[in-house]
Amino acid sequence: MQIKRKKINCSIATSSMSDIGFLLLIFIMLISLMNQRHEQKIQYSEALVLEKTQADSNYEIWILADGSVYVDDVLMTADSLEQGIAAAIMENQEVRIHVIADKNTPYKYVDSVVKILQRLQHRVVSFVVREKM
Repeated sequence: MQIKRKKINCSIATSSMSDIGFLLLIFIMLISLMNQRHEQKIQYSEALVLEKTQADSNYEIWILADGSVYVDDVLMTADSLEQGIAAAIMENQEVRIHVIADKNTPYKYVDSVVKILQRLQHRVVSFVVREKM
């Protein structure tokens, strides 16, 4: 008994591959823009022991050496900072406030931010430092 085999022409449509690649490229570009973090140029303080925190749901307050305070690249006054922190707390009770100060920042500027946090009675605060080498 002889078995006849039929030849089947298989082909993969490659004309839509460029469309799929283009859509993936656009998707990756949009996602990378959404996760962009605004940083200020500072010299970090150093510490011997560090505790790592989650990157999600952080409210970062940047304090430069001259005392200027930034949140997401926006210069803040004391009143606008207090309103911004209060809004972040109302949105998410578990928000972690990160205070990131230049190591040459006089303490009075850091203390003014801490006093705002005390007035709002928010206790989930981290002071961000770099690990001492």
